[in-house]
Amino acid sequence: MTTSALPDWLTPPRPEGWFAEDLDHLPDAPKHVELWDGALILNMSPQRRWHHDVIRLLDHALVEQAPDGLTVLTQFTVRLDNRTRPEPDLIITSAEVPEDATMVEATDVLLAVEVVSPESSQRDRKAKPPRYAESGIANFWRVEDEHGKPVVHTFERDETTGAYVATGIHRGSLRAVQPFEISISL
Repeated sequence: MTTSALPDWLTPPRPEGWFAEDLDHLPDAPKHVELWDGALILNMSPQRRWHHDVIRLLDHALVEQAPDGLTVLTQFTVRLDNRTRPEPDLIITSAEVPEDATMVEATDVLLAVEVVSPESSQRDRKAKPPRYAESGIANFWRVEDEHGKPVVHTFERDETTGAYVATGIHRGSLRAVQPFEISISL
């Protein structure tokens, strides 16, 4: 039996793990790497076509409807804190995002969207939403596959509690007023 050593880039640079900025210095890492509480999460599973198509549908609709000054980005990392940098499937940010940027700050994100995949379902449903809310992201959408059709669960951050409250479950079409007037045929 042959064993192979782990690549050097998988070794954390310090005892407390990885920091958000460290993700920019992993030249041999897979394309989609997230940081969660100082630990790397390698997203190496191939995405289903459904996942890709839903991201494309939402991206196109949101880019078309977003007011000036807002930017829609797909699969772009967000710094929640020094040790947590997830990659939502889609975000809307109010920040000026330079061409060479690799992340945005959570405080500049108006909406984070997660399209649930089998390999990330627990993170997308249970782990990410409370952390997004704690970091100040005002709106969150979770998209589920219901017999091949997207169902969008929308949430808004309650300023009093700092937690998300459900604002709707959308089948066939989505109409929302936050973070701006949105109408999407699903």
